[in-house]
Amino acid sequence: MKNHEEVLVALRRIIRAVDIHSRKLMKVSGFTGPQLIVIQSIQELGNVTIGSIARHVNLSQATVTSILDRLVKRNLVVRSRNETDKRVVHAQLTPEGQAALKQSPTLLQDEFIQRFQELKNWEQSQILSSLQRLAEMMDAQNIDAAPMLEIAPLPSNKPEEFTSPDSDLVPKEKNLNEPNSSD
Repeated sequence: MKNHEEVLVALRRIIRAVDIHSRKLMKVSGFTGPQLIVIQSIQELGNVTIGSIARHVNLSQATVTSILDRLVKRNLVVRSRNETDKRVVHAQLTPEGQAALKQSPTLLQDEFIQRFQELKNWEQSQILSSLQRLAEMMDAQNIDAAPMLEIAPLPSNKPEEFTSPDSDLVPKEKNLNEPNSSD
């Protein structure tokens, strides 16, 4: 097998392992990976704008808004308008959201996190650098990506089937050359 084919095999194994953990995460906590990363960001950032969340988790504002819609319906997050500028919307965790976050598992397997943290700093940096370089080589640096991989079924040839209305994935049409709006 050629080296570039072995890279593909390794990537497929990683994707599969993350997919399995993602399904376990959903079963145990009721959260999708993107929902959990958004809730974690709100917890970390406090009373925060949607644009700030989007930048923090490296997702589009439209994707974050869609995720927040689901979290608001579950009474895990509340939205509020800024007092001085009513166009600006903030998100905060509810007490139910804080409790759900405390009970949720980690985004990556605990065993991976433990093993990774046991590596020397230079080894951690080398792995991170190699993965970032790989993403760059695959022209993936402009793709929306939270720190959690979410696997979706492959789309058919019809453009409208790339995402479903209930999906927490990237919106169907996103112009990568367009700058994100600020908030």
